[in-house]
Amino acid sequence: MRWKCVAVLLFVWFTVSIGYAETIRFAPLPMQDRETIIKQCKPMIVYLEKNLHVQIIYDYSDNYSDLLDKFRRSQVDLAYLGPLPYVELRATYAHAEPLVHFKEKSGNASYTCAMATFPDAGFEMQFAVNRKIALTQPLSTCGYLSVSGLMRNHGSDLEANRYRYLGRHDAVALSIIQGEFEAGGLKSAIAREYAHMGLRIIAETDPLPAFALVGNAKTLTPERMFQIQSCLTILEPDGKDKSQLESWGKNIRYGAVTASDDDYRPVRELLGYTKIPEKSNF
Repeated sequence: MRWKCVAVLLFVWFTVSIGYAETIRFAPLPMQDRETIIKQCKPMIVYLEKNLHVQIIYDYSDNYSDLLDKFRRSQVDLAYLGPLPYVELRATYAHAEPLVHFKEKSGNASYTCAMATFPDAGFEMQFAVNRKIALTQPLSTCGYLSVSGLMRNHGSDLEANRYRYLGRHDAVALSIIQGEFEAGGLKSAIAREYAHMGLRIIAETDPLPAFALVGNAKTLTPERMFQIQSCLTILEPDGKDKSQLESWGKNIRYGAVTASDDDYRPVRELLGYTKIPEKSNF
């Protein structure tokens, strides 16, 4: 019995000493269906687990608000967030710390949101009144915030039209292609994935800070957050790590750069005093 106790204690000590006793709860932003998101994130998760000697488990939410609420309640340690969700989170939870921005295919640590339509819809932004417009989610950067800004720049008003929140970016794209809506807002990179099906971009925002991994400083130590940051920023997508990164999701395979709260100034300026409705208007 004594030797069994010693063996158990040694096992526990060994497990803790190499770090496998720690579990990190990771929450990806629900931009696409759950299966697609997990498939895209899995290689990165495996890489971080191996290099950090931790276990990372998924905490999937069906909408942005639920994810942010879990983060505030310390039920999430690490999240993949777009600019607006981060800005909204940081405004009420000072422990949210952006760690890295994932580069786009262009190599830039920024992206754009698009207003898209289908050629047969006959949609012209400057004359849009009482048209059906698809949006992602209230807290999506490419949702109400970007679409209202783009329409305002073209002399029209989103509130003079009928809009509905559909949730995911891919749902917006397909709803336009299928003729259920005449236009919609989504991430430009996702809109281009549907170009072969006829989806056409008619306007884009100025560059916004790229999607980021955001750490919860209330549940993760500064050392752990620095390790996560270092593990991702040392990768060389055009060099020694090219073959490894080819298996990563298309939104995270092009390398990463260090992120900071100051990067989000353009988003805060775009948001201004805009009040984003929580519900669709039809």
